[in-house]
Amino acid sequence: MRVGYRVVEWENTESAQESKDTAGMKDTGSTGSTENTGGTENMGGHGEHGERRAAQIAAVAALGEPTRREVYEHVAGRPEPVSRDEVAEALGLPRTTAAFHLERLAGQGLLEVVFARRTGRTGPGAGRPAKLYRRASCDVAVSLPERHYDLAGLLLAGALQEAERSGDSPRAALERRAHRLGREIGQAAHPASTDREAPDAGKAPDAGEAGKAPDAGEAGGAEGRAALLAALEAHGYEPRAEGGDIVLRNCPFHVLAREHTELVCGMNLHLLDGVLNGLALTGMTARLAPAPGLCCVRLHPAPGRHADGR
Repeated sequence: MRVGYRVVEWENTESAQESKDTAGMKDTGSTGSTENTGGTENMGGHGEHGERRAAQIAAVAALGEPTRREVYEHVAGRPEPVSRDEVAEALGLPRTTAAFHLERLAGQGLLEVVFARRTGRTGPGAGRPAKLYRRASCDVAVSLPERHYDLAGLLLAGALQEAERSGDSPRAALERRAHRLGREIGQAAHPASTDREAPDAGKAPDAGEAGKAPDAGEAGGAEGRAALLAALEAHGYEPRAEGGDIVLRNCPFHVLAREHTELVCGMNLHLLDGVLNGLALTGMTARLAPAPGLCCVRLHPAPGRHADGR
């Protein structure tokens, strides 16, 4: 469900020399380059989510330099991979400048590097394959505050297909799919998930184990609550503890929820209820509690229970 990023690393004698040739480049308009020193590593939280968020921001920031953006747009607009010489000639750049920007774009995961012999010759004497660049197949997107409309789209489209097959109402199908996805998110974030042995891919699960959340006692106390906060942070909710409650300061589906409140907030409620189920946090419950500037769902201690399940 998450956007992936691939960093392509490379090193050879020729490119190492060109890195030396361009090491002193500064921002100088159309022929310069930009080093990303904006401190983006501190944006987007901590841990894996923070690192992924920083990588997203750095990739977009790399296109803020005019020449690098022009290089990216040229490569992206070509039907076949291109060489540094072709980029330099097409844009009127020195070869070292073109190579420098191409490598920065590849390092940020915006371009992919491929090697191919263009002469058609093979075998001994055919020469070294040419180093070529093409647009990367991954998507890079940054939204502030964090939004996940792609996730909502997948749930809504899947619910419509399921409803057409089953004859059930689209809303009921949406709520089921949202809860199922939330449970998968919670199970993946469960403190014991890394300790449990991975299931055999060729073995069907026992009837009593299929879809079963880990034992409730495993996720109790501060450890389970910390796992919940981390999962919520990783999906853009910006959780904040207020006494026993957890307030969600951001709605990942904000525009959709504003235009289709009942449908989308219901989807969100079932998604978060599924997260609690997947984490086996029986001491917490998700409820609709709309408030200005906050997500429509608030997490409360279950009636008669503490947040740690006691």
